[in-house]
Parts: sequence; structure tokens; C-alpha cells
Amino acid sequence: MAPDSLQQLYNDITTCRLCPRLVQWREQVAAEKRAAYKDWHYWGRPVPGFGDPDARLLVVGLAPAAHGGNRTGRVFTGDRSGDWLYGALHKAGFANQPTSTSRDDGLLLHEAYVSAAVRCAPPANKPATEERDTCAPFFRRELALLSEVSVFVCLGSFAYHVLARHLAFRPRPAFGHGVEVPLADGRVIITSYHPSQQNTFTGKLTRPMFDAVFTRARALIDAQPRSS
Repeated sequence: MAPDSLQQLYNDITTCRLCPRLVQWREQVAAEKRAAYKDWHYWGRPVPGFGDPDARLLVVGLAPAAHGGNRTGRVFTGDRSGDWLYGALHKAGFANQPTSTSRDDGLLLHEAYVSAAVRCAPPANKPATEERDTCAPFFRRELALLSEVSVFVCLGSFAYHVLARHLAFRPRPAFGHGVEVPLADGRVIITSYHPSQQNTFTGKLTRPMFDAVFTRARALIDAQPRSS
């Protein structure tokens, strides 16, 4: 068997049709479109991770947005959550620009990789438990391939609980904004409220709060030597 690679993982993710409800929804959204994006050719497929293969920071979200990643084909691209995320990554020195609008907009990540627990846009942004579990092997392979990662940032409790299941650490601190979880192998998890409109429009999450998470991630990474 050939060794796994991020390219093989990309191919396997983008051709997956294992969850009937998610397949139906992502393709329905891609066909009906939103009026503001009527001239777009929607991606309408599972959305792979994106970033530096030698990343030391892994950002984990919930799932692609119906008219964000499901439209553009790149995770956290083309929606307000992505504006917050890539703006913060740029401020912390992980991205060459603060905006992300399409797969070919010139955005490059340095020492960072962005992924999601579930790869298809779910109705109401709520994947079912079985859909989460069906997607789990993709995330497990990604974690193995991104061997330089020393800091994880989980955007929301869903992403935190998925990562916790994969890493199987104990004790498992309760989710909260800015919580740090040191792992036995020296890696660190930082949890953050998700930059969804539900959180940003209400003030539950502010830009200084969000930026501070990535400033802290940068400090942790800069203080740790590479494993190889």
C-alpha cells in the first residue's frame, strides 16, 4: 500500500458521498444558490483542509458554511467567520493577507493549517452524530500527516470535543474561551468561541478576544523547538 499523503487525503475527502443527508443538502444549496452569489459556480462537495503541510498550528472548526466553504471550496472562505479567522491569523503572522474570498485569491498560510471536524456543510450547521463519526477517519489521517503540529486551536465546543476524542487525553477540561489544555507530549490545545455571527454580533466574542487566542498560539509555537 502506498503511504498516505495530503494529496491522497484531498482526493478521498472531495469525492466522498457517504452521508446521504449531507450530500443532498450540499448539492441542493449549490444548485439553488443565494441571490448574492447567483453568478458563482458552487463547489458543492466536501471541503478539504488548507494550509502549510509543515504547519505547527492546526485550527479546527465545525464544518463548512453552506454559502462559504461549500461555495468556494476552501474551508472558512467566503463568509464572516472566515473574515475573522484569516484576519486573526494574519495579525499573528500565520497568513500573508487578512482576507479570504476564493480558492485563487492568493492567500497563503505559513506554519498554519485550517481544517474542520465535518467536511460537508450540514443543515442548520448541525451535523448528526453518525455524520461526525463517518468523517472521523479523514480527521484522524490529517492529524497523522500534520506531524509538526504543536498547538491546536479549537473553534467552538464541537471541534474541541472531536479533537479530544481523537487525542484521548484525560482529564478533559470544560470548554471555554481561552482555555489551555497542555498534553502529555508537550502539545497544547487552546479553545475559542467560534467566530459565528451568533457570537460576534452579540459581543460574546470580540476581535481582541479572538486575536488574543492566536497571539498566544504564536507565542507557544515560537517557544517550542521543531520536532525534527
